[in-house]
Order: sequence, then structure tokens, then C-alpha cells
Amino acid sequence: MVEFFLSKDVWQTDIARYGIDIWMTTEALANGYKIAQSFLGAKIHDPKDPGSDLSAMLVQVIGSTFSLMNTYKETWKKIQGSEKIPSFGFSYAVEPENVKVNVSRMLSIFRDGIKELREIWIKVIGAGDMSKLDHLITQPEQEFRFPASLWTRIIYDYALAYHKKKLPPEHLLKSLTPLYLGKIASFIMEVENLEQPQVEAEIENLCLEFEKDKSHLINNWI
Repeated sequence: MVEFFLSKDVWQTDIARYGIDIWMTTEALANGYKIAQSFLGAKIHDPKDPGSDLSAMLVQVIGSTFSLMNTYKETWKKIQGSEKIPSFGFSYAVEPENVKVNVSRMLSIFRDGIKELREIWIKVIGAGDMSKLDHLITQPEQEFRFPASLWTRIIYDYALAYHKKKLPPEHLLKSLTPLYLGKIASFIMEVENLEQPQVEAEIENLCLEFEKDKSHLINNWI
């Protein structure tokens, strides 16, 4: 598998930066390598507020993902549902480091995006879902909730816009940043009083929402 990775001409691109994790995983899955996971404890990063320095990371990760979707479209279209993979190592409870985040700032960027990026967002997600975003900004801050079903459809519509080249790639991907911050702000408020296993369960529920709505992506992929 390492020889396979090294044979790819990606090491001077964004894939070799923030896009590397999703690229390695997807390439391994799509090319038939055996997949397993091993429990290694907590992966410690320098704590960062997601609202303070995100755009470059988001563009590289999502850009790598959407590019891989184009490359392996005939592979992922056939997949329905998900399945567990083998796990190794002794699993124990791990509490990640606390990260201070400014939810108000994230929501402010989201609201500014609705004003400044409206034309782009309507082109990507349509007027119907745009009206749902308009409704979100009327919610008081502590009651702000970004529905999982709306988020999954937006991500799928962005993947479709990338595939169909509706906008220049970097311009398109950067316009996703305020939407992402709105979703993260909502998630933080939803889980702030939950224990770690409950937070993981909420993330899994979001993954299942993507599975449930996958037909939207497949039916519109031309």
C-alpha cells in the first residue's frame, strides 16, 4: 500500500497537506486494500478555535474529498449503508483536551455569509434550502440549531457543484466556510453538556444521515 501511495503524483499538492488523511483512507478503500483500525488513545493537536483559522484547512480537505469523488464515482455509487471493520488494541475512555471556542463569532460569520454569499449559495443549493438558511438566522443564539438533514443536502449539493464545475473550485470551496462554522456552532451547543460517548453517538447519527440521503447525490450526479 505504501508503494501504491508513493506511485501517485500528489505530493506537491494540497492532498499532501491537510488533505492527506482522507486521501490515504479513500485510496485504500477504493483500491481493495484490507481495512482495520487500532486504538491508539488520544491524538493531541494544538488546540484551535475552529472559527479563527479554518479556511485553508477546509478548502484542502473538502477539495481532496470532492476530487476523490470524481475519481472513484463508479465505486461509491454502488455502496449502500456501512459496515463495521476489525478493531485492534485495548479501548479505554479518552477525554480530549478542552478547546475554547467563540460560538458567537462563528455565528456572526455564518450570518455575514448569508448576506454576502447569497448569490453563490442559491446557485449551489437552490432557493428552497436558501430559505431554510434565512430562517436559521432568525433564531436566538442559544436556540440556534442547524438540522442534520439540511447540512447533508448542502454538502451533497456542493459536491455536485464541484463535479459540474458551476464555479471555480477554490471560490466554491471557500464559500462553504461560513456554512461549516454555522454547523459547528450548532453542534457545539447541542453537545456541550454531553459525555464523550454521547458526543460520538451524535457524530455517528450525522454519518447515518449522509447514508440516508445518498440518493440525492446519486440521482443528481450526471
